[in-house]
Amino acid sequence: MTPSPSSGLTAVSTALLAMSRHLEVRDVLKTIVASARELLDAKYAALGVPDDHGGFAQFVVDGISEEQWKAIGPLPRQHGILAAMLHGAQPERLADVRKDPRFEGWPAAHPEMSDFLGLPIRDGDEVIGALFLANKRCSKPGGGCGFTEEDEELLGMLAQHAAIALTNARLYERSRELTIVEERSRLAHELHDAVSQKLFSLRLTAQAAAALVDRDPARAKDELQQVAALAAEAADELRAAVVELRPAALDEDGLNATLRTHIQVLDRAHGARVTFESRGVRALPAAQEEALLRVAQEALHNALRHSGAGEVGVVLAKSGRGARLRITDDGSGFDTGTVRRAGRHLGLVSMRDRANGVGGRLTVESAPGKGTTIDMEVPGG
Repeated sequence: MTPSPSSGLTAVSTALLAMSRHLEVRDVLKTIVASARELLDAKYAALGVPDDHGGFAQFVVDGISEEQWKAIGPLPRQHGILAAMLHGAQPERLADVRKDPRFEGWPAAHPEMSDFLGLPIRDGDEVIGALFLANKRCSKPGGGCGFTEEDEELLGMLAQHAAIALTNARLYERSRELTIVEERSRLAHELHDAVSQKLFSLRLTAQAAAALVDRDPARAKDELQQVAALAAEAADELRAAVVELRPAALDEDGLNATLRTHIQVLDRAHGARVTFESRGVRALPAAQEEALLRVAQEALHNALRHSGAGEVGVVLAKSGRGARLRITDDGSGFDTGTVRRAGRHLGLVSMRDRANGVGGRLTVESAPGKGTTIDMEVPGG
């Protein structure tokens, strides 16, 4: 029975929504392949992303078991029909792929395929992948259905949206990579400015103690106590930096648990009391959760390293459909009138950029001797 136009549109809509839900490239590829196979009722589907060396950077299949895929062996090369789609950039619809003169065979464990439909996935003039299906399921006695012109049009529509989803996923991953590089660069500067200076002071103090140990034991003892204090401070700096390098995965634990764990570690590592309170915040868009986490880390860094605070409080609360993050300390504070000079030193510029980048806003309240409050709100999804 031929599906109705409305059921066909519903299936296409479902497939497009499924693709739009993912940001990781590998997840997008898997969703495209599964959606195409289900939409066109094929037994097998695959999608290959070419590399620049005649092979495939990624190759995803659907309809083949993991054991069978392992038995097939290495990823295919760009040859035969695959090469025609990638380099000729034209659709290929064949009644029997094995009878095409370009067919070059397949490994022994490869499933037997006959009817074939393949399309290139384009981003403008660039072919960024090849999507193909084989063995359309058939209700006719004796088989012989094969892929139709309507199937080709439907797969072409899916391929256009697949190109958008794949391009967006690549941009997201590149953006995330840049963010990681920026974070590591910031931490490298921080380690240089803080830990390395303490270690240098530690070395000088130890040398002074060694010079005094014979002629002035009392002063040498004082210097050694200073060595112990500097070593403890350096250890705290390193421990906190490691926590920032390896935060708990937001995707797995969520913002509440990630913040709670981070703050518990800081509370143990520093002399100041650091507390966390969560009030009804549920899952937020991934970009907003990451921005809130990074702003909290930056504000906590300032409070614990620069303000001399004895108490630091972090509150994450529901605000409409979004959330509000508030970090308050009882430290030395600063004159907000000189925030242009202090802002870069305290990371306020990057914090505001993070808030603005996810549609939120950040405010700073502080005064000399009055502590500091960092307030960030995001609108939610």
